[in-house]
Amino acid sequence: MSGFELNKIMGAILSAALLLMVIGIIGDVLVQPKKHTSSMVVADAPATAPAPEKEEKLDPIGPLLAAANVEAGKKQANKCAACHTFDKGGKAKLGPPLWDIVNRKKAASDDFKYSPALAKKDGDWNYESLNIFIVKPRSYVPGTKMVFAGIRKPSDRANLIAYLRTLSDQPKPLP
Repeated sequence: MSGFELNKIMGAILSAALLLMVIGIIGDVLVQPKKHTSSMVVADAPATAPAPEKEEKLDPIGPLLAAANVEAGKKQANKCAACHTFDKGGKAKLGPPLWDIVNRKKAASDDFKYSPALAKKDGDWNYESLNIFIVKPRSYVPGTKMVFAGIRKPSDRANLIAYLRTLSDQPKPLP
């Protein structure tokens, strides 16, 4: 293939990219979303912000851990594997490594940059705090970078926490 042919191919690719950019700009100009303003006034509506979501009370995880299945927890951990490593000495990915996470200080991994919201959280990742966090991470730590939706089923959380407990040279005692 001659240099002239390569120039024509590159020109076609650049022209297509330029055309897509121009179409995108024109589309942004033509379609401008506007904030919805309502002219309807509700007389009985409070003038304050909407009430926060009702926080549900979780049962203690301890009794569920007694019957937890580590192998089932390992399967649950596959949901975490895209962002976390489980190996001893594992490096941070999108999330910090989870080796020896049980009873580790929150935001304590040196090779991971935590969100400011999580960095401000005090305490350790004990069984109960892990349970609350895994239900809905963004509810437990508003402003966290973690995008995981959570695990609603208590037995699945218990299985996962039981598996995380095994990721240590000296697993922590069960509550």
